[in-house]
Amino acid sequence: MSGTSGVAPDALDLAALLSSRVCHDLINPVGAIVNGLEVMDSSNKPEDREFALDLIRKSAASTSARLQFCRIAYGAAGSAGTQIDLGEAQKVARGHLEDDKTKLTWNLPHMLMAKNRVKLLLNMLVIAQQGIPRGGELIVDPVGEGETMGFRIRATGPNAREPHDLSAQLNVSDPASVTAHAVQPYYTSLLAKACGLAISVAPEPDALVVTAA
Repeated sequence: MSGTSGVAPDALDLAALLSSRVCHDLINPVGAIVNGLEVMDSSNKPEDREFALDLIRKSAASTSARLQFCRIAYGAAGSAGTQIDLGEAQKVARGHLEDDKTKLTWNLPHMLMAKNRVKLLLNMLVIAQQGIPRGGELIVDPVGEGETMGFRIRATGPNAREPHDLSAQLNVSDPASVTAHAVQPYYTSLLAKACGLAISVAPEPDALVVTAA
């Protein structure tokens, strides 16, 4: 299921592609939980059980963080209202994206913002993180202010680069590259368009800048 024919995916196809993307993100941590349980079932050695418990704890925390992030970034979180707190967005972004290798610097004001604009921000962070495969820093700054605010994310780190085919995947006018693997950038551009913004990516020395303005 893809846009290889040059035809944009309809609503059902887009939902299926995004679902595949979410499942892909969850396979590894959920699989690690299963592996940990198998170790506990097969061994009575204290050191094996402690290793398994540590693996289960870390994987369960990772799964929970990813689900909370996906709930806002791809889902209908807060569907009863039209706005989401940027403080909540910061919390789920830190839970999902920060680790021993990657730091998130959040320079946005604490305010309520239109749901699609917050979803756009979180999806931009996913794109920016892909530009620093060895880790680094994600710096989030506002473009403008108030309800019409856009975003600028600068991803810095060793070997920072623009992911392969990213510009094509961000082009909503040419959906030929839309697949389960590439649907997230396409979805990000759809969100930007819905917000009256446009996405751009600009590689710099040791950095990738993703902007919605």
